[in-house]
This record gives sequence, C-alpha cells and structure tokens, in this order.
Amino acid sequence: MELNPKRSLSFRVGSGKTDRKARHQQSKDAEDGLMSSGRSSPDITMNIIWRRGFVRLVLVAGILWMLLILAALLFQVWTCQSSVTFISGICQKDSKVFFVLDTMGLVPKQQHRCSIPVMDDPDVVVIPEGRSPDLIPENLSYVTVDDSVEADSKPLFGGHQTWAQRAASFELNSTKKVHCGFMKNGGGDMDPVDIKYVKRCKFVVASGIFDGYDTPHQPANISLRSQKLFCFLMVVDEESLEFIRNNVTVKEDSKGGKWVGIWRLVLLRNPPYDEPRRNGKVPKILTHRLFPSAQYSIWIDGKMELIVDPLLILERYLWRGKHTFAISRHKHHRSIYEEGDAIKRRKRYARPLIDLHMKIYVYEGMEPWSIMKKNPSDVPEGAVIIREHTAINNLFSCLWFNEVNLLTPRDQLSFGYVVYRLGEAFKFYMFPNCEYNSLFILHRHTREHSSVVEWVKSLDEFRKNSTGLKESRGGLGLWTPYPGDLDSVQLPIVKRTSPAG
Repeated sequence: MELNPKRSLSFRVGSGKTDRKARHQQSKDAEDGLMSSGRSSPDITMNIIWRRGFVRLVLVAGILWMLLILAALLFQVWTCQSSVTFISGICQKDSKVFFVLDTMGLVPKQQHRCSIPVMDDPDVVVIPEGRSPDLIPENLSYVTVDDSVEADSKPLFGGHQTWAQRAASFELNSTKKVHCGFMKNGGGDMDPVDIKYVKRCKFVVASGIFDGYDTPHQPANISLRSQKLFCFLMVVDEESLEFIRNNVTVKEDSKGGKWVGIWRLVLLRNPPYDEPRRNGKVPKILTHRLFPSAQYSIWIDGKMELIVDPLLILERYLWRGKHTFAISRHKHHRSIYEEGDAIKRRKRYARPLIDLHMKIYVYEGMEPWSIMKKNPSDVPEGAVIIREHTAINNLFSCLWFNEVNLLTPRDQLSFGYVVYRLGEAFKFYMFPNCEYNSLFILHRHTREHSSVVEWVKSLDEFRKNSTGLKESRGGLGLWTPYPGDLDSVQLPIVKRTSPAG
C-alpha cells in the first residue's frame, strides 16, 4: 500500500517530463514545418507588423499626401507672384515656359472653359492710332481677271489657278499680286445697298449663315461704345435669308438694309460654290475682301453667340501683346495629319480627297507637328478669328483661301500648311482652347449639316457617278494633274490622341 503513492508520484513526474518533451517536439515540428514551407522567422515578423500597423501606415500616407498638396498649392501661389521670369512663366498660359511644360505633359489638362484676362470696362480701352506697318509685302493687289481660262470654260470665283501660280504665290516680295477670290463674273455678288453700307465699317464683327442651317444669335454684354463703333455683319445666301425671315423678325430700314437685332444681314447673291460648307469660307477667310474698309475684324461662326464685348477681345488678343492675328488652338489635335484622320473617321468629307489633300502636303515638305515647331499647334479652332487687316495678314488669308478653293473646304488642314510656307514672315498668336470656349455660347444647328460627298469612299464613285458628287466650281486642284509623284507618298502614321477627336 505504501508503494502506490510513490508510483503515482513517479508516474506524474514522468508524465510531466513526457508532456514537456512532447510539447517541445511539437514546437520543433511546427518550426521545421514553417522552415520547410519557405517562410522564415523575419517573414512572420513582417507579416505581424504589417497586420498590426496597417491603419497607422494609411494614416501617415494620408497626412503626407495632404502635405504634398499643400506644398504644391503654396508653390503655385509663389510662382505666379515671383519676380523671376522663368518661375512666373509656369503659371502664365501665354509664356514659352508654360508651352514647353504643356507639350511635355507636365501641366494639368485645361478645363473646357477658363477665365479670360480681359479688362473690365470697354470704355477705358485705348484704341491704337493708325495701322501696323506693312513690311512684306508693302503693296498687295489681287487677280480679278482669269487670263488662264479657256474659251469654253465658265468663270470661277477662285479662278483657274495653276500649280505654277500657286507655287509663285508663296514667294515673298515687296509687291505681290495673288488670286484671292472674287473673279469677274465668278459669283459672290453683294447688293449695292450693302456695298455702300460696309464702306463705313472700320471695326467689324462678322459671321455667316448658308443653306439655312442657323438663325442669328444676338451678342450679349455689348457696351454702348462697341455698338456705335462696330458693324455687326451677318453674310447670308438667299436660301438662308428666306429661312431667317420665316423664323425670326427681319426689319428693313429706309435705305433697304435688312436687320435682325444688332446684325445687319448682307446678302451674297450667286453663291460661288456648289457646296454650302465651301461658300461659308468666303466671309470667314476673305473678310478683308468683302469689307475692304475694315481695319479690324472678329469672325465668329453662325451657330455662336458672342458673350464678350468685341473691344475687350481686340485689347486682349491683339493690342495688349502687339499681335495682329489671333486664333485658338484646336482642342484635340496639333498635327494636320491627326485632323485629317479625324475628318475621315467622322465622315466630314470624302476620304479619298482628304488623302489626296494630305499627300500633296507631305510631298511639299509639311512635317507633322512636334515640340520643335515654333507654334503650339498646326491646327486651329477656326470658329473665332481675330485680326488686323495688314498686308501680310491679307496675303495669308488669300493663300489660305486658295488652298480651300483648290483642295478641300476643310480649312483647318490648310491653315498650318500656309503658316509653314510663309515661315517667319507671318506671325500670329494662338491662344488656349479653354479661352476660346469662354468667348461665346455654342448653339446647335437648326438641322444637321451633311452632304453626300462626305460619305464617298473611293475616287471611282466620283468618276462613275452622274448625280453631281464631284463639285464643278471648287476643289478642282484635286482633279488636275499634280506636278509630282503622289502615288509613292506615304501618309504619316497617326496615333489617335483623343476619343472625342
């Protein structure tokens, strides 16, 4: 009986040792298992730290991010107020510093609209005395009689300009005579009452409506001074005049002038072209030819409602920076080849004719836009054009129009090409697109603008179709043998830069 407690005690002691050995063995087995599974002790430690410190890491990161944002805002305020030219240029949209940073993608994307740094009061705007000097050319005149026309050919508004004449027109001389529309008996005739009226117009806001696509939109925020100083001239064809009369009130003054609010309707009889889109380029580009007394003009498309006083526009975009020609940069494209690709993709003109147009420019050395070019873009948003009618600006407008007359009516493709051909002689200011969108309110057309020519996919459709797809008075350069091998020309590869473009 005495042995039992001893055996019991011995058993318990032995069992304790056995349990400790078992636990030690299990711990060793577990450690071996972890080692065999590829997980080391530091990994386990980091995993524990990560789990326990996740919330703290998030909080620290959030605080650091807020501090970075605050630092960036303070830096922006400092740069805009800095006296150092390079630093202050970062926040000035007009500066070369901003332009370079923008092209490198280091500037935040602009909003659709942005504030325009215009003056507050049109009455305090100082109008410069006299005109800007004409250096090259000193004297500019226009071809009005088509000597190259054959006896059986009908007169054309743009004339029968040859490729040799076109090449010569880009050569700069002190005295120039160029094709510039308005050929004798070529159409585009104004009524005598309107010819007499526009002779008094030195400051012009011009617009145009063709084929009844719009009705005039009354400008807003126009000062009494600008109402007295500017002529608001809306160029229309007979179809549009009839459409306007049927939809809005047209008043006629004692001298026969037709008015819709502030707009004076200027009737253009015998439209120069078959296509309304090309007819609309006459008042848009050849403003100086329609209104020869004008010293300054602001063009806006017919579907737009101007909401900024025109005197403030001239002061902001011309006089303040001593510019004579201002136009907005395109929202999406900088290269004409990007724009040409977008026109084809969106079916805004015949694809094969756009290709021919672009091949001519490639053959003649027009490079795609790059940061190495002096201008922020080769493609304008041409719905607003602000200009002083100097000789070089008038020459540019004539050459730009001649491209529209000879090739396609897509004037955004021709603008950069003419800039390229004139080189340093033609200087202009291209302002940000967001400012362009703050100058006006854009209204929808009363109906969709479309033409069967926009859907043509091959040149054979023009050659074989007898329903009038091929224009008889415009774009004839694309049907005239070109003095160069266009078949071997490869169009630049285009990367689509915007889903909307």
